[in-house]
Amino acid sequence: MKIICIGRNYLEHINELNSIVPDSPVFFMKPESAVIRANLPFFYPSFSNEIHYEVELALHVSKVGRNILLKHAHTYYDGIGVGIDFTARDLQRKAIMEGLPWEMAKAFDASAPVSEFIPVRDFDNIHNIGFGLYKNDELVQKGNSSEMIFNFDTIVSYISRFVTLKQGDMIFTGTPAGIGPVNIGDQLEAFIGDKKMLLCKIR
Repeated sequence: MKIICIGRNYLEHINELNSIVPDSPVFFMKPESAVIRANLPFFYPSFSNEIHYEVELALHVSKVGRNILLKHAHTYYDGIGVGIDFTARDLQRKAIMEGLPWEMAKAFDASAPVSEFIPVRDFDNIHNIGFGLYKNDELVQKGNSSEMIFNFDTIVSYISRFVTLKQGDMIFTGTPAGIGPVNIGDQLEAFIGDKKMLLCKIR
């Protein structure tokens, strides 16, 4: 199982990072060891002093696929949940400045808390899904799948040109504006619509 993460998929988030709007989906990966399930806590790592949260809608891949046609892409995922892409921003910033890869800033152990998945059939319109994140009961991120630069099907089709998708893989589809730091003692709650999906305590 792997997690494929899409970067720069919400315009306001791109603007807050002073980044460039991409012409095609940008993606990177997290390994299975990054996953936190069942609302278990996140333990602040010793190698970073600047861990940021990034809440994202997540797709659950339902079958093996490679070179998937856009018109068939919707048949390759069967659930939608929410995840948090924890990022060691200080390590990422240093790696970018030095022109180095930044997997250590994104793919470290326990960097991806993820919720259970809601069946796709339970959504009235997957292109209009509201979601967001509370930090210590304060709303810090709010987005909607309608605001994505690249929608779910485009992401699935594009990724499959380079990487074979397998059942059980997850795709994090990008974060809206409002990213920020976490500290020990913080509590994060992610939601889809009016349903709380994920609780993550920082220890």
